[in-house]
Amino acid sequence: MAELHELTALDLRNLLRGGTVSAAEATAHFLARIGRHNPLLGAFITVTAGQAMDRASAADDLRSHARIEDLPLLHGMPLGFKDLTDVAGVVTTHGSAAVEHKPAPADAPLVALLKEAGVVSLGKTQVPEFGLTAYSENRIAPPSRNPHAPGRSSGGSSGGSAAAVAAGLLPFAPGTDGGGSVRIPAAACGLVGLKPGRGLVAAGESSGDPARLVVPGPLARNARDAALMMDALAPGHGYLAGIGQEPQRLRIGVTLESPWSGTFPFSIEPEALEALRTGERLLEHAGHTLAEAAVRYDNRYPDAFTTAWTAGVGAARISPSREALLAPLTRTFRRRAQQRSPAKLAEALAFLRQFQHDTLVQYGQWDLMLMPALAQTPRPVGWFTGTGHGGERWPAAQWPGDADGDYRKQCEFAPWSSMVNVCGLPAITVPVHWTGGSAGNGLPMGIQLVGPMGSEALLLQVAHQLGF
Repeated sequence: MAELHELTALDLRNLLRGGTVSAAEATAHFLARIGRHNPLLGAFITVTAGQAMDRASAADDLRSHARIEDLPLLHGMPLGFKDLTDVAGVVTTHGSAAVEHKPAPADAPLVALLKEAGVVSLGKTQVPEFGLTAYSENRIAPPSRNPHAPGRSSGGSSGGSAAAVAAGLLPFAPGTDGGGSVRIPAAACGLVGLKPGRGLVAAGESSGDPARLVVPGPLARNARDAALMMDALAPGHGYLAGIGQEPQRLRIGVTLESPWSGTFPFSIEPEALEALRTGERLLEHAGHTLAEAAVRYDNRYPDAFTTAWTAGVGAARISPSREALLAPLTRTFRRRAQQRSPAKLAEALAFLRQFQHDTLVQYGQWDLMLMPALAQTPRPVGWFTGTGHGGERWPAAQWPGDADGDYRKQCEFAPWSSMVNVCGLPAITVPVHWTGGSAGNGLPMGIQLVGPMGSEALLLQVAHQLGF
């Protein structure tokens, strides 16, 4: 039999439920993988080995006297949670040196949902400070690195979780996506990443998210594994049961237009265009019809999105004496958010609602929209911040301070992500291309498919149809 980390999440789940593999055995195996590989990859900030083995033992006790059909969906499955998400009894750092690091008193709704489904949490994964960036580097721990090229970033903000899945430190993982934070690291690490539509997963609400941008979604090595996690995140929809169904022939609109291009004109690297061409060929071979989609975006979008996206960090409880410990980007956007009037925020939110309406009308002419997942290959560690330090932990006093340059680079790197959150639509990234010519060689590059509300099952079916 293959080693446990080589199995798909679905195969491992079946072995756990059937009793061929115990939860304790699986937990110990993945903890050992983390112990060997995390020093290089920086995927985990905190590893909770004792708590994990206790929970695995309880899962095995349940398995000893319960019928298979009475076991929870993800019985005994090892998992990790982003260090923005509270796990009872475990420190939540938010990736920040400016907040007090103390154990969380209770599980966040997402954690409670997945624990009810039977998972065993192994720890907390690396994130950028408050989840603000498209890379997972901060001042409190080593950066999260790309398993396919450790000198490159694993993306963000679910970068630690993506690195863990891609490196076989976890079978799959939940991420959260408020502006691309599942899809960006999935694309960077060669994974399938699904952002569900707004409101589907009950554990996605946040008081610090006035535009309702953030939703949880799976990071997985294939569409079946993503569907399995979706069945835990949104019970009753039958994602896994329906994934093998052949989707109808679809009309797919292809676009390179981005609402960021007016403010941050960007160039698309050849590798991104090659990934798009590969995706087009695969979709056409599957019987779908593709054509260029004429999409136009309002150039006021960047300012409105940034206003909504940074509102939460402006309200975060941080002692004035610790403000200096914030990274420059966080500190800059926090100051601007605090200086912004409530009327300005309300104006931005109103614009985004109109933007959503206008974009849905344009997208509604097609069954799905297709675009590259990223405009550039995964960036070197330290590239966004300009540290040039090889990715080791950077002394606070020396962290470069070009917050606006950092933000611009992120928007140029992932120009097709945030507008999907604003519109509340489902979207999936699929790793269709490798710069070295075949899977596992070079760097992964992907496509993004965006569907109408309620199309999560269809997106998973299409990804599966393409062989992922």
